[in-house]
Amino acid sequence: MAEQASPAPFKVIQVCSVAPLHEPTISTIVPTSLPLTFFDLLWLRLTPVKCLYFYPFPHPISSFHHSLLPSLKHSLSLTLQHFLPFAGTLTWPCHSPKPIINYLPGDTVSFVVAESNKNFNHLSSQLCEASQRHGLAPDLAISNDKASLLAIQVTVFPNAGFCIGINAHHAAFDGKSATMFMKSWASICSKLKNPNTSTPTPSLPHHLTPFCDRSLIREPTGIAEVYVDTWMNHNGSTNRSLKPWEVVTTKLSDGLKGLFELTPSQILKLKQHANSKVKMNVHPSTFSVTCAYVLACLVKVRQVKEDTVGFIFYIDCRSRLDPPIPATYFGNCVAKQMVVALTKELVGNDGFICAVEGISEALNRVKDEGVLNGAERWVSDMNEFLEGRISVVGSPRFEVYSIDFGCGRPKKVDISSIDGEEAFSLNESRDIHGGVEIGLTLSKAEMEEFTTLFIQGLDSL
Repeated sequence: MAEQASPAPFKVIQVCSVAPLHEPTISTIVPTSLPLTFFDLLWLRLTPVKCLYFYPFPHPISSFHHSLLPSLKHSLSLTLQHFLPFAGTLTWPCHSPKPIINYLPGDTVSFVVAESNKNFNHLSSQLCEASQRHGLAPDLAISNDKASLLAIQVTVFPNAGFCIGINAHHAAFDGKSATMFMKSWASICSKLKNPNTSTPTPSLPHHLTPFCDRSLIREPTGIAEVYVDTWMNHNGSTNRSLKPWEVVTTKLSDGLKGLFELTPSQILKLKQHANSKVKMNVHPSTFSVTCAYVLACLVKVRQVKEDTVGFIFYIDCRSRLDPPIPATYFGNCVAKQMVVALTKELVGNDGFICAVEGISEALNRVKDEGVLNGAERWVSDMNEFLEGRISVVGSPRFEVYSIDFGCGRPKKVDISSIDGEEAFSLNESRDIHGGVEIGLTLSKAEMEEFTTLFIQGLDSL
């Protein structure tokens, strides 16, 4: 029997650039140059973040090209005028002590249009081969001297749907900012009646209008210099390279990306179980029980050989700084936290409880010692992150499934840049209010074992 031919690869049909559409009332108040804060410097040479948004669109490809695509491109141009620096580049001038984000007239965002005959429903399902989605997000143009901050690709699947792939430089965007940009773009696109007419430009609501004033970030004395020195002298050589570190990822020939869900009732059961077992006086949050449960299952599946396991998570600092800064602050503003637990305790019968206690202790330290305690070590500790520590990205609070470009909510949102890394993602559930969606990539055998542990553990509560 002849082997069935696989669908044709993604076919790029258009590579163009989208420039911000300047309007005097906006361009005069939006900065064109931004210094990097220590929050931004933390991510200077980490790999960019790729995210995929899958949308149903059961219409011929001609309909997409004549109706939705022009609106997507025009609304992006309108949106970029509110985010001018992020249409520019990251550079490190020889006269500057640290890199800067700078926009110059003529700077644009790369916008790729592609078509594919692959199975859209499979790619946007709860379980898919990670390799099948490669090529849905574009690459960023990054050299030693200059780095683009944002690149976008729209891939159309005839009579099925389309995928918007975003690649964002982490020195410019944290998760909240990247999601805010997508929501701003979608807001303008959904209000845009006809991009070919002179209809009034849709405005952004206050909660989607970026606040870019870096002067509100009060940096601990000398911390930016510490970060810069660490990056410049990495591997013992003084340099100003902007190229990302080469992160060693797990190469999975049969890697599967799976999405799992915790319903509100299951989350409540996890909280009740934690309250009955945890010895310390805490009230476990949805975040802590979700991460603890996934971590306990994951460590068992991975058969970790080390004596300890490090778990890294990040906390939004906007409301926790003194004084607090606006929720619409655009840039990086997250603090790194790490929990270290004994492997033998995580793989034991009370592995979930062990993880809850560790995460709760870390959150209590933030309350008692401040969100910036230990910040001087965040960059130097990145080596631990790159050497196989488990981390979590995303947040249910981002509400990514509300991002509607005028043709409905996404069918699936996937942070694809964590594929092959020791990491999992969190989003809100698409269809269950108060639920949490977990995304992670494992080998086929590991995925089967994780699924069994995940389900059986919940059934036994």
